[in-house]
Amino acid sequence: MEKSSLTALARELLASAKTKSSGRSARTVYGGHERVLRQTMVALTAGSSLDEHDNPGEATVHVIAGKLVLRAGDVSWEGSPGDHLVVPLARHSVEALEDSAFLLTVAKP
Repeated sequence: MEKSSLTALARELLASAKTKSSGRSARTVYGGHERVLRQTMVALTAGSSLDEHDNPGEATVHVIAGKLVLRAGDVSWEGSPGDHLVVPLARHSVEALEDSAFLLTVAKP
């Protein structure tokens, strides 16, 4: 059994993101390339984003801190702490409306 604090990791990654020109920082929390399930904590400073990209499999976003928007085409969903967003099976992007951290969970077939 393993235990970790997602809140503490979010704070750490946000501090790291603020030092980078990309405004991003991330760390794998569980899984990896050899597993079906992968969870990654992603931190974005306000105004930074993950540009549009393909969905690699079933995926969800659990917002830990801040406020963000998930966009797929003309449709968008805002997320705040505690919100759980299902990532559409389409090209999509994520933009931080304020300093934000989220847990990205992906299941690759």
